[in-house]
Amino acid sequence: MFEVKVDRRDPALLHDQVAADIRRAITDGEAKPGERLPPARDLAAVLGVNSNTVLRALRLLRDEGLLELRQGHGIRVTGTPQRSAVLTKVVELVQLGRQNGYTRTELARMIESSP
Repeated sequence: MFEVKVDRRDPALLHDQVAADIRRAITDGEAKPGERLPPARDLAAVLGVNSNTVLRALRLLRDEGLLELRQGHGIRVTGTPQRSAVLTKVVELVQLGRQNGYTRTELARMIESSP
């Protein structure tokens, strides 16, 4: 199992730290597609954070397509290192676009019209 840690002195939100560590584990191949992760409450206990913090991180990764969360079936890695790298760039692009006043629709049009 890969290492997930939080640093309370770090200005990054705790759920973002948890998500970043899991994302890194997927990118580095430490957590492979199809592999099950420990339940959120177990991760929360190990990290010393509220289970809602871990659940928020897991939902973020689910929305990125890296994890599958199914009641009664646990948490499974569905993304690949390549997908994770691409999704990281997509998130960066959306944030940059938002900072510069572009909507997701406008960004999508730009991507579609690029060579």
